[in-house]
Amino acid sequence: MKVGIILGSSGDKEVMKAAGNVLDEFGIQWSAHILSAHRTPELLRAQVAKMEADGVGCFIAGAGLAAHLPGVIASLTTIPVIGVPLKAALEGMDSLLSIVQMPKGIPVATVGINNSTNAGLLAVQFLYSGDNDLKQKMKKYRVDMKERLEMENKEEVKL
Repeated sequence: MKVGIILGSSGDKEVMKAAGNVLDEFGIQWSAHILSAHRTPELLRAQVAKMEADGVGCFIAGAGLAAHLPGVIASLTTIPVIGVPLKAALEGMDSLLSIVQMPKGIPVATVGINNSTNAGLLAVQFLYSGDNDLKQKMKKYRVDMKERLEMENKEEVKL
C-alpha cells in the first residue's frame, strides 16, 4: 500500500515532511503533491483519482486557513483521509476547527496542529489492518518509544 500526501502550498513542506519521515521508517511508499482545493480543484480531482488507481490506501492532507483540502479530498474518495491542521491565522485553531467539523457522511481523521508525525503514524495504523508485518513494526515502534522514555527518566531530570 501507498500513502498520498497532499499539501495546500509549498510553504507547508517543512511541517508535512515529518509524515514522510514516519512512512519511510515503516517502509511505506508515498508521494507528495502541492494542490489547492480552491485554486486547482480540477487538478486535485485528477490527482486523487490517479493516486487511488495507483494503490494509495490513505491520504494525508495538510491545510491552513480555511483548510478545506482534507474535506474536499474525502469528498472525492472513500479511502481514509487524515487532515493535518497547519498553523496559520489564529495559531491554527481556524484550520483545526475547519478540518474537524466535517459534515456527517464525509469523515476526515484529524491530528493536532502541525502534527504530521501523528498523521504518518495514523496512516500506518490504517494500512496495517490487513498486513501483519506492518502491525508488528507498529508494536515495535511503541515498545521502542516506551523504552526511550524509560531511559530518559531513570534519573531525576535536570532543568
